[in-house]
Amino acid sequence: MTPEAAANRRTFLKQLAASGAVTAVAGCATDRKSGGPNPIVRENARPGSPDWQLTKTGVDPKTKWRCPWIEGYCSHTSVRAGDELTLFVSTQPASPFRVEIYRLGWYGGLGARKVQELGPLPGVTQPDPPIGPKRRRDCAWEPSAQIRIPDDWVSGVYLGKLTSEKDGWQSYVTFIVRDQRRADFLFQCSDHTWQAYNRWPTQFSLYDDGKNEWYWGGNVEISFNRPYGRYCQIFDAPLSQGSGEFLLWEFPLAFWLEKEGYDLTYISNQDTHRNPSGLLRARGFLSVGHDEYWTPEMFRNVQNAVNQGVSVAFLSGNTCCGRIQLSPDAQGRPDRVFERTGVFGPPHGTRDFVSMDSLPHERPYANELVGAHSTGPVTGGADWICAAPDHWIFADTGMRRGDGIPGLVGWEWHGDPAPIPGLEIVATGPTQDAPGKLNGGIYTATVYPGPKGNYVFNAATIWWADGLSAPPGYLRPSVYTSPQGPDARVQQITRNLLAHALA
Repeated sequence: MTPEAAANRRTFLKQLAASGAVTAVAGCATDRKSGGPNPIVRENARPGSPDWQLTKTGVDPKTKWRCPWIEGYCSHTSVRAGDELTLFVSTQPASPFRVEIYRLGWYGGLGARKVQELGPLPGVTQPDPPIGPKRRRDCAWEPSAQIRIPDDWVSGVYLGKLTSEKDGWQSYVTFIVRDQRRADFLFQCSDHTWQAYNRWPTQFSLYDDGKNEWYWGGNVEISFNRPYGRYCQIFDAPLSQGSGEFLLWEFPLAFWLEKEGYDLTYISNQDTHRNPSGLLRARGFLSVGHDEYWTPEMFRNVQNAVNQGVSVAFLSGNTCCGRIQLSPDAQGRPDRVFERTGVFGPPHGTRDFVSMDSLPHERPYANELVGAHSTGPVTGGADWICAAPDHWIFADTGMRRGDGIPGLVGWEWHGDPAPIPGLEIVATGPTQDAPGKLNGGIYTATVYPGPKGNYVFNAATIWWADGLSAPPGYLRPSVYTSPQGPDARVQQITRNLLAHALA
């Protein structure tokens, strides 16, 4: 543990011992049921470890995306205590391997806590799946290990760090542990989008029809039964190999929220799809990072939660843009395969990508829930410029009309606000392809009131979490514009949003 991390941890524990009030938002560090510190506060008082990060990983240049020396996937995207999770791992050459499982969080600034270790386990080279209908790559690997989720594993995002005993190569598997308790906030991971951009093993993403590597039509299927390859956009991030997009866009928010002691519970996109009543156990719902791919059921379930009084903060961009249809895999397991089937937007309202106009553009439109939605030219960057300084989201920020947070908007954003009664544009400005090179886009961050004193906020950027924290191993993005990292104004706006949901 570094001296800085140790000092942070001592301060954290002193705060915890004092009264459980780890955050400036009254009540959010307290468990609703017991009145004591909430599970996130208690969990983060446990010892963390810096050893969760990969130290030897790589990508086979012949494949562009995969780490064939060791790679794996999980049987489920999210699991509860008592559920059995199966790990499927391949090593090439065959080698014994170890699995170290970590829960990601604050942990005194270290970023994760080790919860279990398995192995050495026998490793074999598992076969590449055939190219199935609609270019589906659906692995049917032999199980490598099984874990029954313990009762004391707190809801969160978990990484299994895979290490080959023979040569030390490493990569991750990832899964979400969910619970059923009432909590202040639901942190929804954007795992549909993680998988949509996953090109494992060689250009087989939702975006490749065999002819165009950035295809935007239908008749392409992808499966969760495969490893996550190297991330394919914006920057080269091999140290996130196997973790989807969580470490890139979502972890800075989780890291900051857990540092502040907020009462969180974690879910996947698929939990939002399957369990509408589960959304009602929280006061606020958080859409995070790059949350592009939704089912119609997700839309209706979140809309119903708003109507029932749940506040929603879309701390995300490109949100609810692509409509997908979930289906079973070859073994009949539900919701392990999906295909793009439409767009949550009006015809030609998004200055369609090539082949995007081949998809149905039907209601519901994303801006009717989010407040604004993906619109032309879809990509770009900008400063996040205050347009309503007297709005409650700007309380205690010191921001005045026209003040901007440099580079916070990117790389995809929302515009075209919907005519929702009471909707206000709180930040807006032109987008650019490069500094000084405007591209004709106008982003709009919005807030509108719900029916029961709740609200729906839209940050209009994938990069909101960059303004909150920079966890260990975090790689700052830079394209079209460059966000500048943690900013007291972004942190205060986020506190205001969370406090308003609790009020």
